[in-house]
Amino acid sequence: MSNCNNKKVITRDVTWKEITEGGNICTPGNATDFPTGDWRSMRPIWLEEKCKQCLLCYPVCPDTSILIDPNTGKRVDFDYDHCKGCGVCYKVCPFKAIDFVEEGK
Repeated sequence: MSNCNNKKVITRDVTWKEITEGGNICTPGNATDFPTGDWRSMRPIWLEEKCKQCLLCYPVCPDTSILIDPNTGKRVDFDYDHCKGCGVCYKVCPFKAIDFVEEGK
């Protein structure tokens, strides 16, 4: 049984039986709370002039980093704060509207 509701601040006086069990997640998390884009070694670049707005890239992005304008329903760019540079969008684009370059170039 988890002791998430009984969390203790770890001090010299707290025993191992009183602290939160290892591996338990006591509060919900969300990917929007954790910018993970700085993990990236490769960076996708959206080439707007080549994009046909087919949106094949959108459903394959594991980080929902393909941004869509809510008013027009068209693709606009990348959310680089969360894009990890996996390259799936690059591989799926039939129009070569996404380039994939080393980060920092």
